[in-house]
Amino acid sequence: MTVAYIEDIPRHEGQDVTVRGWLYNRTPKGKLQFLIVRDGTGMIQAVAFRPQVGEEVWARCERLTQESSIIVTGMVRKEPRAPGGYEMSLTNLDIVQIADEYPIALKEHGTGFLMEHRHLWLRSPRQRAILKVRAEIIRACRNYLDDHGFTLVDAPILTPAACEGTSTLFETDYFGDKAYLSQSGQLYNEATIAALGRTYCFGPTFRAEKSKTRRHLMEFWMIEPEAAFYTQEDNMRLQDEFVSY
Repeated sequence: MTVAYIEDIPRHEGQDVTVRGWLYNRTPKGKLQFLIVRDGTGMIQAVAFRPQVGEEVWARCERLTQESSIIVTGMVRKEPRAPGGYEMSLTNLDIVQIADEYPIALKEHGTGFLMEHRHLWLRSPRQRAILKVRAEIIRACRNYLDDHGFTLVDAPILTPAACEGTSTLFETDYFGDKAYLSQSGQLYNEATIAALGRTYCFGPTFRAEKSKTRRHLMEFWMIEPEAAFYTQEDNMRLQDEFVSY
């Protein structure tokens, strides 16, 4: 049996496939049960028809709770009304794990509540989309600099000195000495350009500033290119092309 990711389902129209994932939602309607299954690459509707799947599989479907881990098998068919435009005609369902009561129901919740359950909130379509967009932006940033002769150099996160203002340093004890969470990889970049000519670092940055505003984050990721002998015009051209890319 072919095991498929949901994002590849259109290539398997008319075929029997197996999808491994989590139950996003279940809707019973008489002799039908509509299971919305997600696997991290997308969502698909699996339709269980009681006379077709038999009583054992039907009973398994009825046991499912939101976010239960399951393995579903069925034939792929085109269905414009279904999520993604395709659905599976269910022939078998295996339960990997029945989830306990899931705290994030399919309704609106306050930000405070969602942040308390952040590890589960990440499973929602909006948060998944944000992570995918972030990954694409990171890939584009690296692709541009890599393709233009810059070498990635990972700067340390624990540093012995301040790079920016000392008032925003996170201080920590380093076996009896003082160390600080990095504010910037700039000082290390300035050393590596003498070896490589054009370098950049891309990693976590820390500023000891209150984050409860729209203007400040205590932790964020920052990309910092450095190039030896660049003029102001070279610098401005790099910035324009980088942002445009």
